[in-house]
Amino acid sequence: MLISVVIPCYYSEKTIRKVVELVMAEFEKNDGYECEFVLVNDGSTDHTFEEIQKLGAQYPNVCGVNLMRNFGQHNALMAALHYAKGDYVLGMDDDLQTHPSQMFKLIHKIEEGYDLVYGVYPQKKNSWMKNLTSKINEVTSRVMLNRPREIVSSNFWIITRAVQKEVIKYDSFNPYIDGIFYRVTHRIGNVPVEHFKREVGTSGYTLKKLINLWLRYWNFSVIPLRISFFLGLFSGLAGVIIAVIIVVNKIIYPDVPVGWSSTLCVMVVLFGLVLMVLGVIGEYLGKIILILNNTPQYIVRETINSDAAASEKVRTLIRAAAGEAAAATEEEPEKL
Repeated sequence: MLISVVIPCYYSEKTIRKVVELVMAEFEKNDGYECEFVLVNDGSTDHTFEEIQKLGAQYPNVCGVNLMRNFGQHNALMAALHYAKGDYVLGMDDDLQTHPSQMFKLIHKIEEGYDLVYGVYPQKKNSWMKNLTSKINEVTSRVMLNRPREIVSSNFWIITRAVQKEVIKYDSFNPYIDGIFYRVTHRIGNVPVEHFKREVGTSGYTLKKLINLWLRYWNFSVIPLRISFFLGLFSGLAGVIIAVIIVVNKIIYPDVPVGWSSTLCVMVVLFGLVLMVLGVIGEYLGKIILILNNTPQYIVRETINSDAAASEKVRTLIRAAAGEAAAATEEEPEKL
């Protein structure tokens, strides 16, 4: 069985070799499995792609993809999925937090009949800020992306070939991998894995990038528009109720002056609400315009061993077919 390991690489020149070699060591311990790598350099300006080139020259099962600029982690994953040839596709990070020693927990779990399996971390080795944003994403994804309540997502996952074929049909410029997964299947499993500390550097996700990542949820949901509708409905009803109260109060107490400050506060709140709703609508319209303008999901500058990766899959199939033929030959005399 061939497992494609897809890794988006961003300033990982000091770690990517160790990740690849640790993964290979794990596969050497488990008979019946072979691996290929699809390493996507997502616009790193250090020596990340040079290191990928060295790995490709040393190992024929390492496919390298160099993008023309930084498109983002999920765009890089989409690029990697187009080059993966395995029976299963396993996604992991380049910083050893998703550690190779845990990967066969996911592989054995998906063999139970799941389409998608996430590795979940009982104890995370992130900062409190990263854990907080992860919790917000967990709640938001359940509401907006229709994620099953009992499922916890992570950046350590494995999917079947069938799911991969459906995922790569998505060609929008602004993908969110988990959102696409949930659209394809709900046969999803979790398996506990150990979370390791980052060995080198810090996370590439700034506050701005985290917000942009969260806004990608909107590609897969109209919930924000519905929230805007109900906010507008609530605001309108509240305005009618307040108007009735003011009229009744004026009739009962004709000497009470109408306050300018209260009127100003109501106007500020209502206009703020209107601008917020317009902002939500504008976000959707902006994405529609970018899609109509054929904004690219990713652009490949060059590849390493992309044909070799396909050849490795062919060799694997040939070996499997040869084994089956040999077994059939041995059984034939007994049948006679």
